[in-house]
Amino acid sequence: MVSQIILENPPTGPVNLAWGQQDSTFKMVEAELPALKDGDLKVKVLYLSNDPTQRIWINAGQDPRRLYMPPVFKGEPIRTLGLAEVLESKSDKYAKGDVVSAVLHWAEELVIPDTNVSTIVDKSLPYEWYLSAIGLTGLTAYFGLEKIGLLKEGQTILISAASGATGSMAVQLAKHYFKASKVVGIAGSEEKCKWVESLGADLCVNYRDADYQQQLDKFIGDDLFDVYFDNVGGDILNYALKRVKRYGRIIVCGSIAGYNDKSKLVIDAGVEIFSNRLTVQGFLVFDYSSEFPEASKNIVAAIKDGKISSDGVHVEDLSNSDKPFEKVPQTWHKLFTDDKPRGKLITKLV
Repeated sequence: MVSQIILENPPTGPVNLAWGQQDSTFKMVEAELPALKDGDLKVKVLYLSNDPTQRIWINAGQDPRRLYMPPVFKGEPIRTLGLAEVLESKSDKYAKGDVVSAVLHWAEELVIPDTNVSTIVDKSLPYEWYLSAIGLTGLTAYFGLEKIGLLKEGQTILISAASGATGSMAVQLAKHYFKASKVVGIAGSEEKCKWVESLGADLCVNYRDADYQQQLDKFIGDDLFDVYFDNVGGDILNYALKRVKRYGRIIVCGSIAGYNDKSKLVIDAGVEIFSNRLTVQGFLVFDYSSEFPEASKNIVAAIKDGKISSDGVHVEDLSNSDKPFEKVPQTWHKLFTDDKPRGKLITKLV
């Protein structure tokens, strides 16, 4: 029997992290693992990725036809990305002892099909890279800038949630890889803004400042932005719609401002899209999966050349904690609070 966390009550508002209450969002259960079939792997979970999109997967009342992955229904284990060690294998692709990056669950151990695996971890590299710089986080920033933003050398770009996992990678790639002339970030504290500027941003403003929009206007002047990388939606997106150049491009990567409260996602500047002929495009990193190896190689080279920092990772180490598995939801939920650390938030279980 192994411990796993299931969805007890799909939330319609803020999640209830308490255990054992009538309206608790999550429940800890003991489960027996199934026997392996051909192509299956039994794995031990080492690291968990914490991602805002998990909030979408667990929401109540989801229309599966409108999601890129099936929702998590009541009674099902919580889906996550992560790193795991192969304990047993009935796959000809992976062997016992391999460490793999894969779609997993909030579970100590589980059985997965080998199709859940995205790559074998090169043990000479830091494991955390596979959930940050060269994982889906870094690849999302890379392809968002290259494929959707069409960012060119000398252009200007505004990036929201610039101290977050994807945003901090987007800042570095925009400045040091794609050679943008001006990279401007938006983050949630003075400390985070200083860090964003240390990564290469020409300016970072704190959205908690009442005059943050005026600060941006003063910096950019009449030049405006060629590209906006949107990770939040809401008021900041409304502002950006009015500050992107005619024929400019908006990369829609996330809308974390409304994951707990959809009323915060109202767009009141929609007229800007047609009047200024803006391209507003959403995307999923999986759209470019065939190009992952080449992009990962480029990012690793940029790290080794000193162009990009791999330090934008916060590992919450629960391996030596009392009842570590019970703290998995609380760690994930930091993404939606003022306690969210800068960079990529990763949970270490082993």
